[in-house]
Amino acid sequence: MNTIRNSKTARIVIIGAGPSGIAAATKLIKSGFENVLVIEAESRVGGRIYTVDFADNVVDLGAQWCHGEKKNVVYELVKDLNLLETTGTIYDDYVCIRSNREVLSDDVADVLKTIAFETIPERQKGLLKYEGSLGSYLVETYWRELEKSPNIDRTIAHEFLDNMKKFENSVEASDTVFEVSGQGHLDYWICEGELLLNWKDKGFHTLLKLLMKSKGNETNDLGILNKRVILNKKIEHIAWQKGDEAIIKCVDGQLIEADHIICTVSLGVLKENYKKMFTPLLPPAKCRAIEGLKLGTVNKFFMEFKVPFGPPDWTGFMFLWTQEDLDELRNTDYFWLESVFGFFRVSYQPRILGGWIIGPHGRHMETLTVSEVQKAILWLFRKFFTFPIPEPINFMRTQWYSNPNFRGSYTFRSMYTDELRTGAWDLASPLTNGAGKPVLQFAGEATHTHYYSTVHGAVESGWREAERLIAFYQSRPSQL
Repeated sequence: MNTIRNSKTARIVIIGAGPSGIAAATKLIKSGFENVLVIEAESRVGGRIYTVDFADNVVDLGAQWCHGEKKNVVYELVKDLNLLETTGTIYDDYVCIRSNREVLSDDVADVLKTIAFETIPERQKGLLKYEGSLGSYLVETYWRELEKSPNIDRTIAHEFLDNMKKFENSVEASDTVFEVSGQGHLDYWICEGELLLNWKDKGFHTLLKLLMKSKGNETNDLGILNKRVILNKKIEHIAWQKGDEAIIKCVDGQLIEADHIICTVSLGVLKENYKKMFTPLLPPAKCRAIEGLKLGTVNKFFMEFKVPFGPPDWTGFMFLWTQEDLDELRNTDYFWLESVFGFFRVSYQPRILGGWIIGPHGRHMETLTVSEVQKAILWLFRKFFTFPIPEPINFMRTQWYSNPNFRGSYTFRSMYTDELRTGAWDLASPLTNGAGKPVLQFAGEATHTHYYSTVHGAVESGWREAERLIAFYQSRPSQL
């Protein structure tokens, strides 16, 4: 006999304590649901929000900025709390340095930057009828616009284009811009306003504390989620059609019964495990979404120096490789440095530099020791710069792909996604029982059709699934 549940007795298990899981759990609890449990494989909450102490205050190893203002739920939550600040022109005023140690003049660099980045609004129009990849569109547009500047050396223009493609890969989390769907790119909605709002000296985990209503000065306080989160708890299997309930089997052998499961694990975890993780196997549309959507790798480096690095007027620097130097690099153990495209100053951290690496080379970097990575980065600096390079007093790198609880950084729509005619909507669709009860739901940035790859997309997806359960129980007659 099936037990009739209501909002106070329904057993809800949320898998994953990232922003989507925390958003779902806190909304359910605030709406009167009392039996809410969050299971997290990591030893911390936050998922791909990961703020750590470093240098003068903190750095964000994962999500770093609030992207936009209008219709951005993260911005709406904190806009009156004096927590955010514009990052300014750090990512606009960088210098471009060639591997022969030539620094591009401002005149040349400004022309190339304008072609590369100030045509982004036009991209939205140009892609409307474009059937190829984002990479093909960008390259075609770049060379077409460059024809208006015949005085620019074409060799330097090629080097800048290579760097531009790497930068775009870091935005998309793609291995190559030629795998990003041009049409799919239009599905991403840019929130109007400042796109790089930093969290001053507090870090992105400030958002999580607000959602949980935790005490700001107590690191381990989870607010309304206290005693509702189990850390270091890995899931082995989910039987989602066991009569009127679902059963979760944990790696340690524990069985957890649930009326509803909200699965917020990353797309990377789903890709690696979905065929053995669920019984029965997920429906074909769900499998196509998992296979077709792509989660790529973007990693960071943080270097702390005794004093601010380099010329004081440099906000950052991009690496442009000559073909001769690149050919030589590719035959060395440092081949992966090709995908380290730049370093920038970090807001509220004057003594540190933050660097970026993408794609397969970023995944290879994760297999190296910290000392090997630091040594390679210093070699890179000494290759490009004419001034003495000091030893850093602290060094850190991320490893988002090799962590089995993430297997990557964030998602995008690929050409293969389009070929399969799938998308985030298929991943977000809940699985129900015969009576229409949501049994297995999915949330996370990968499930958001328009704000994928972002924290505001993750938060919205968590609220979406919480509201689905709220609406389900509101539509049922009260049971006395």
